[in-house]
Amino acid sequence: MEQQDDGKLMSFWDHLEVLRGTLIRMIAAVAVLSIAAFCMKDWLFCLVLWPTHADFPTYVWLGAEPFTLHLINTELTEQFMIHMRVALVAGIMAASPYLLYQLFSFVAPALYERERRASVQLVVWAYAMFIIGCVVNYLLVLPLTVRFLGEYSVSADVESLISLTSYVDTMLMLSLVFGIVFELPVVSWLLARFGLLRAEWMRRYRRHAIVVILIAAALLTPTTDAMTLIIVSLPIWMLYETSILIVKRTI
Repeated sequence: MEQQDDGKLMSFWDHLEVLRGTLIRMIAAVAVLSIAAFCMKDWLFCLVLWPTHADFPTYVWLGAEPFTLHLINTELTEQFMIHMRVALVAGIMAASPYLLYQLFSFVAPALYERERRASVQLVVWAYAMFIIGCVVNYLLVLPLTVRFLGEYSVSADVESLISLTSYVDTMLMLSLVFGIVFELPVVSWLLARFGLLRAEWMRRYRRHAIVVILIAAALLTPTTDAMTLIIVSLPIWMLYETSILIVKRTI
């Protein structure tokens, strides 16, 4: 059991009380920042909808032809509910460092000093890699996906009417997927620490990994040109090579 400031051991109910206070602070932080994001509607959706316009940096960098994806609203409450959901996600992302700090503050007293240092490193790197994955998705994967699917048509007789909900769902889904994909070096480090992964194995199966990466990139960005496939695959391949170096230094 943990000890209180006066040296007494904390009971189960004392732990529940501390947990309750931690959860209240976390919920309050998310609520405040979500409300702030909700009030910043113009700025928030300018950022969210930017990949649907031709002046997005990725399109400019690739020299793409002029392109604008026109989104539609199909339900009476759709725009308001999307506004609330995007504001909530923005609030959670903005509050995430504080949320992690609160969770770690609750768990840390039960850890030894060495475990505490290792946990800090793990959490910091996992959080940083998740954010990097979300940024890579926003700047690279999402615009390429939007560009391809927004212009794709099975027939000239079919007109695409893409809803705001569909676009936001795709954006959030891809952000989550690439945030998780970019955890590969962290997961590799953990497996190496437990003796479940070796750099020699990763080098031996590098060809197989490249094939899997290409397949994953093709599924995540269903485009038909090889250039887009290479652009999306390259960061994931670099993650794999980085993981090899991390595993080699860990063992």
